Amino acid sequence: MPFNKSPFVKIKNQEPCLTGWDAILEKVSQEIEQRKATSIVIECYQGIMVEDMLPIVEQKFPTAKVINSATALKSEGEIIRITHPSVTDDRIFGVITNLNMKDLFDDSRISEIKKKVAQEELVFVIGTGASLLIDNPRLLIYADMARWEIQLRMRKNAVANIGLANRNDKIETKYKRGFFLDWRLCDNLKKELMSRWDFILDTNNQANPKMISAAMFSAAMEQTVRQPFSVVPFFDPGPWGGQWMKEKFNLDPEASNYAWCFNCVPEENSLLLDFNGVKFETPSINLVFSKPKELLGQHVQKLFGDEFPIRFDFLDTIDGGNLSLQVHPLKEYIREKFGMPYTQDESYYILDATDDATVYLGLKENVDQEGMIADLRKAQSNGHIFDADKYAQRWSAKKHDHFLIPAGTVHCSATGCMVLEISATPYIFTFKLWDWARLGLDGKPRPINIDHGINVIQWDRQPAWTEANLVNKISTVTESDEWREEQTGLHALQFIETRRYWHSGTVSHRTDDTVNVLMVVEGEQAVVESPDNSFEPFLVNYAEAFIVPANVEEYTIRPTGLSEGKEIGVIKAYVRK
Repeated sequence: MPFNKSPFVKIKNQEPCLTGWDAILEKVSQEIEQRKATSIVIECYQGIMVEDMLPIVEQKFPTAKVINSATALKSEGEIIRITHPSVTDDRIFGVITNLNMKDLFDDSRISEIKKKVAQEELVFVIGTGASLLIDNPRLLIYADMARWEIQLRMRKNAVANIGLANRNDKIETKYKRGFFLDWRLCDNLKKELMSRWDFILDTNNQANPKMISAAMFSAAMEQTVRQPFSVVPFFDPGPWGGQWMKEKFNLDPEASNYAWCFNCVPEENSLLLDFNGVKFETPSINLVFSKPKELLGQHVQKLFGDEFPIRFDFLDTIDGGNLSLQVHPLKEYIREKFGMPYTQDESYYILDATDDATVYLGLKENVDQEGMIADLRKAQSNGHIFDADKYAQRWSAKKHDHFLIPAGTVHCSATGCMVLEISATPYIFTFKLWDWARLGLDGKPRPINIDHGINVIQWDRQPAWTEANLVNKISTVTESDEWREEQTGLHALQFIETRRYWHSGTVSHRTDDTVNVLMVVEGEQAVVESPDNSFEPFLVNYAEAFIVPANVEEYTIRPTGLSEGKEIGVIKAYVRK
């Protein structure tokens, strides 16, 4: 079966999803008349092209006063000054901000706008932070979009960060500011507005927006946490990218490579909601914000709040190159330096591999620490070639191997691997130690983070320890004639548990009040079903990640389609209790 690149949740709702500016603004006009509204707010997530939206509204409502919320922001210099502790001077890393959206606005300018609003018969305030400029608007519309679309716009120099004229800055600069500052401010404000908004706009295609009511959104979220679902994957090239995904997933054959597939990263992925055939795209993190307990379970919500802690993504090095030699920060280090409550523990599940595939994991016996650090610095400063095989331990890798990578472990996939990376979510925190003397896709050296890396390397993770603790720690938990359940990790230092199931018949699962993330890793297709028919059967193909909310409680998986009667392999990840 083909890989589904646009999975969706079919919503049981007969209310129409409005499409296009004409239909949307006509509905807004009707709402203004019914509510006798004089003040309308269109709150916008960072990355939305507000300057394109303003004239569209002005044309529909020529007698209205239309105000861009950006006119109430503090000066660019002042915003840079107050946000510097969050953004820092580091090329890649900042500190998770403790600011609020209101901190970026000038109180006197807000007062001026409120005076104007009081004097006008009809006023629209549009933009990021617009909801802060009008007290209790009669109509509140939230214009939303996914972070992946924001990144694509950043790459095209189409959008700037909040309060800055920096469209032409490097993508890494804009992304860093978004990750540590802008998106945190927008998300915190969004969570405050969720109980008050009247309509939600999907602006991922700003030329053809879509709008649903708050009631439709709420019903869709309620339905989604009662059934299995998949978020929308996205694919990206990289300097080490391979060719496996291009062929297996029917991707653009003209692309040079595909390095990543982000197929379960709710902070960045979208959730497609099908309203009577019209697909409405919403950031999948909205489901976490609106239904955290139902989606995550009480235990996970208590540990992680309204964050989704498990990530599935692909790393393709088949007919490609080595990933950068890297290490991830220890929990204490990431909290102290970057304000993150947990770290990027991870693992490599080998979905496929060439005969000569290898993985770097841990260090050599009696490794020379000072020599390794000196050689890394030489490679960074003067073009010296770092001999990774002198210091890092290589392991042969074959299909269905599972390598565990707790924070502090030096590692990377070498060429020849199709990796399912199962990890905790803080995906930006990779300290690159060596990048094989190559350039990024932009023709420039990729950032190296030796100073951070050497502070967290666990030097005692040498071959004997690594093999005993991190390489294929697989054991059978239980089995019958038709199925076998195996424990495959992760390490005791990590909070994610993984189980693998081999079966030709039906296997029952319980969520135990904890969100499950799963994937068929062997076989063509499976069907996920409810023992009491509380949700419709959910078909999932090979290599498609899917989520089963804690709310589901009980579900079954069995082979179907071309896999019916044959053995399939399914891997499941969840947070340990």
